[in-house]
Amino acid sequence: MFKVISLSDAKSIVQSQFGHLRLSLESTILNNAIGRFLAKNIISDEFVPAFDRSTVDGYAVISRDLQGCSDSIPAILRKAGESQMGTMPAHRLQTGECFYVPTGGALPVGADAMVMIEFVEDFGAGDFAFVKPVAPGANMIFKGEDLQPGDQILPVGKQLNPADIGTLASMGMTSLEVFKRPQVSIISTGDELVSAGSELMPGKIRDVNTPMLAAMVEQAGAVTQTHEIVKDNRDLLRDAVTNALKTADVLMVSGGTSVGEHDNLPILIEELGEIFVHGIAIKPGKPTIIGKIDGKPVFGLPGNPVAAFFMFHSLVKPLLFSLSNNRSEQHQIKANLTRAVPSNHGREEVILVRLEGDQATPVPSKSGLISTVSKANGYFLIPRDREGLAAGDLVNIIPL
Repeated sequence: MFKVISLSDAKSIVQSQFGHLRLSLESTILNNAIGRFLAKNIISDEFVPAFDRSTVDGYAVISRDLQGCSDSIPAILRKAGESQMGTMPAHRLQTGECFYVPTGGALPVGADAMVMIEFVEDFGAGDFAFVKPVAPGANMIFKGEDLQPGDQILPVGKQLNPADIGTLASMGMTSLEVFKRPQVSIISTGDELVSAGSELMPGKIRDVNTPMLAAMVEQAGAVTQTHEIVKDNRDLLRDAVTNALKTADVLMVSGGTSVGEHDNLPILIEELGEIFVHGIAIKPGKPTIIGKIDGKPVFGLPGNPVAAFFMFHSLVKPLLFSLSNNRSEQHQIKANLTRAVPSNHGREEVILVRLEGDQATPVPSKSGLISTVSKANGYFLIPRDREGLAAGDLVNIIPL
């Protein structure tokens, strides 16, 4: 019999049992670091930018020289030189002078603002007219405005995105320490299953969960280890599980998680290890198992592809991030329901939606039809004590 607990309690158990686990470290070159998790805090040891830098084509000035200027009474400044890209100006700007600087070029010492070239008139003989005051810091970036020595740039556990790669490149980094990618084994079980490329005979169904879960594992920054489909035979499943755990950091077994005669996984986990959870009060996903064998996390996911999808999203993915010291919270978006949604199951219910702006339209779905998830771009949970929600109700959408 199931002893169901809430999804939030299941998440807490995963954290308490496995939240201390961490992967070993390795070095990678910057060009291969996208999606990897930092193993150490990244601290700046230099100024970025290394000099006062212009963000426009125009003239460097001392801003107080333009105080009170206008179309009728322009400020007249004498051009003192030009900045060359890739070099530092040797001139120190004095009161009454301006200095041409291209976009990205270095400002001369003494300048504290840039004026776009469109707003400057050449009077000839080296004199230039400025007809509008400018604030200090306008159209420029000061030395060290982005980073200074000692600043923490990126924290340990951060999953690197393209902007992070650019930031690290700006510091001159070419390699860095990252956590190794988790090795995740996936085993699908069931006499009725055939692989995607096999002929579909009467009474058979294609294995959806192996390729789907493998894609989710890769998207989470981990490495997939897939196995042949295992028949509903305890000895065959024991061999598959023990072999998988020789190299895997995390094991997912799809199917055989309920309490029927052919559901072998619960008994097998208890024989080889320990079960912490067998049953979660949520639809879909009730027959989910959380356990461990040889100290490694083992998840028994329902054979229902939609249930497996959500249980991975809710339980396994956060653990994969935690193994690399990443504790990112699921991002949520508030939206209003476009129509009422009934629910009277006595357990939390996952509702798929199509989110457009601040409006969430529920996506009609039936148990096990993974194609319905493809039509959605988010979901929310109806609490177990609510008998549905009304049109216009505000809900917290978790993006997919």
